[in-house]
Amino acid sequence: MIKNETEVYMLVLSGLSDLPSLQLPLFIVFLLVYLMTLTGNLLIVLLICTDSHLQTPMYFFLGTLACLDMGYSSVTTPRMLFDFHTQKRLISIQACITQIYFFFFFVASEIVLLSVMSYDRYVAICLPLHYTHIMHWKACVLLVSGALTFGMIYPLPHSVLFFKLTFCSSKPLQSFFCDIPQLLQVSCSDTFINLLLVLFCGILFGGGIFALTFYPYIIILNTIMKIPSKAMRSKAFSTCSSHLTIVFLFYGTSFFNYFDPNAKDSRAASVFYAVLTPLLNPLIYSLRNQDLKKSLTRSKHHLKMNRGTFNCLHGPRS
Repeated sequence: MIKNETEVYMLVLSGLSDLPSLQLPLFIVFLLVYLMTLTGNLLIVLLICTDSHLQTPMYFFLGTLACLDMGYSSVTTPRMLFDFHTQKRLISIQACITQIYFFFFFVASEIVLLSVMSYDRYVAICLPLHYTHIMHWKACVLLVSGALTFGMIYPLPHSVLFFKLTFCSSKPLQSFFCDIPQLLQVSCSDTFINLLLVLFCGILFGGGIFALTFYPYIIILNTIMKIPSKAMRSKAFSTCSSHLTIVFLFYGTSFFNYFDPNAKDSRAASVFYAVLTPLLNPLIYSLRNQDLKKSLTRSKHHLKMNRGTFNCLHGPRS
């Protein structure tokens, strides 16, 4: 629809490929990725909820991270799968801005949560005798609530300013979902305030939370090196390295998408941090976390025992 032959109400997403022959293979690949993302993160949530050994602050935060990963993957991937199927790739301005709001709600919440998880590791390793006093359940709930509240507030000014813009370019968004840099590129309004807000928020909040996330690890690494037990050092390194790997993946791909001036087409980076990162998070924690491995082994053992009991009670009837 066109208003005064200039302002448009529908936008076109470029998608990942214009070749019709690739639409079905891409649909299958990303459907499998999405299902694996949901399965991996949901498995972590179920293990944490059902295993009493994992009902600690660290795993409470990890379960929240898994829920956020499922959320922000679900904001982008189903829409991409729909576009692969229909091959139309049209989205309204209102739907586009709504997608941006919810995407950044999950992303901003996750950024703060990663910082909270760094603080949790700092208290556990550097102040172990005070851990239960500092990281009690009320404090954990308040920290997660604070992360979610920040996530709700952060995208609001961006969304409000987007509704004041007009879009009159037939040029497609160079992305498979609505994102701030690509949406600003197709606006025919003055986007100076929007760009200033992106830069301000990126430096103030992104830089500040980034510092809060990494600063505890300077103290943590120094403390770990002083631990006499090799086994304890190895366990502490394993937990911290998993968290740091996820942080580097998250911040690294986000930087290339939002702050690299040469990245005019950042679809590869967008795919990584919007689709693949939520899949990698549970894999990284599952492969490097001994407690999760043991919990999964216990769950398999219980299932086998229950299945054996069921077969004994409900065996083949004559």
